[in-house]
Amino acid sequence: MRKPAFRRRDRPGVGRSGGAGSSGKRETVVTPPSRRCGHRTFERLPSAAVTSVFPLEVVTVVGIGADGWTGLGDPARSALREADVVFGSRRQLGLLPADLNAERVSWPRPMLPAIPSLLGAHADRRIAVLASGDPMFFGVGSTLVRQLGPDRVRVITHPSSISLACARLGWPEEKIEIVSLVGRPVERLHTAIHPGRRVLALSADGTTPAQVASLLVARGYGDSQITVLEHLGSEAESRRTARASEWAGEVTGALNVIAVDCVAAPDARLLPLVPGLPDDAFDHDGQITKREVRAITLARLTPIPGQLLWDVGAGAGSIAIEWLRTHRSCRAVAVEHRPDRAARLAGNAAALGVPGLTVEVGSVPEALTALETPDAVFIGGAVTAPGVVEACWDALKPGGRLVANAVTIESEAVLGRWQAELGGDLTRIEISRAAPVGGFLGWKPMMPVTQWVVIKR
Repeated sequence: MRKPAFRRRDRPGVGRSGGAGSSGKRETVVTPPSRRCGHRTFERLPSAAVTSVFPLEVVTVVGIGADGWTGLGDPARSALREADVVFGSRRQLGLLPADLNAERVSWPRPMLPAIPSLLGAHADRRIAVLASGDPMFFGVGSTLVRQLGPDRVRVITHPSSISLACARLGWPEEKIEIVSLVGRPVERLHTAIHPGRRVLALSADGTTPAQVASLLVARGYGDSQITVLEHLGSEAESRRTARASEWAGEVTGALNVIAVDCVAAPDARLLPLVPGLPDDAFDHDGQITKREVRAITLARLTPIPGQLLWDVGAGAGSIAIEWLRTHRSCRAVAVEHRPDRAARLAGNAAALGVPGLTVEVGSVPEALTALETPDAVFIGGAVTAPGVVEACWDALKPGGRLVANAVTIESEAVLGRWQAELGGDLTRIEISRAAPVGGFLGWKPMMPVTQWVVIKR
């Protein structure tokens, strides 16, 4: 079970080798210039890294299905026949006919760092790129458009595996949750699993369905129906259906899409996406922002899709984790100086469906210097550390939100001084919970929390 990687500030990444090429006609295997750890995922690369390396003509991206050449239309076939070089995976290149004259170049792993040098090496040639199904749906087409611009990429689309799966199942595509598990931990499914929901998961390989079944059973969704659709669109297309609790760990074909019709047991724990998860949903040693205060804090941090949060002095990571759960595009860095807590919060992130949380192990403010500029900052356990509030404020983007919570007299005094200098709102939050008092119930107050909220103008 993969958990979010956490790193020390002074540790460089550990490298690993890339993948092999295919045996297609005149196929070339290329070694990427960078071998830092990573999956073959399509992430942001500064466009200058691409466009400044070489003069580039239009790149044609061709979507191709499991039915290969026979499933392509005339425009796609013409583009591939006119190309001097075709990039693709080993499997994709193997779908092309033997009489295709273009040189075939297999993508290395990791793929993203190799894009500038690969395209640069063929700058004077007509380039085609193969993509599985719809190139603009979790595909290389989106990556190339983002890096090169829409005017320099021509996309010839093809039905995606998701659209084919919906057609086979009779599921309205606009009403399902789609999760990609290609090069990503299966724990990403947690945020999509809710009673009565339908989920389609893009599978990493033939072992993914068994992992999904195990996750569903552990969550109390063992009665959910799993349908695995293999080799969609090809002559070998097939499906297997069973309840999650009966899947029994069987391995399927590598090319598959997993359909889940979620059915919760009566005692299954419901984990909503709005902030305010129960405290015991997190593994913690007491260093956690309590449920009611956490909900108020997240409301003031104002999670916006695509924005980045710093959770400074993260403890159990509850603020960063709930920020990420509000929208799949939200990002967060949890900064924690104790390695044991860092490991614990990484486990919490995986268990609650956001294994993409970045965990930075180090002391503040030093650990903040190399981080990406945040849109919002939460300071919990580090308010009194010298230079922390100042460093967070200086790093914050214009329009960014800074929220700091204090429970001690000393930390409250720090917030008072900063509020006098920068303005913002000071609020005292007092929560009481009912608890037994002899044979009766009485109100047991929690420690009051002083909260400072300020927006950078």
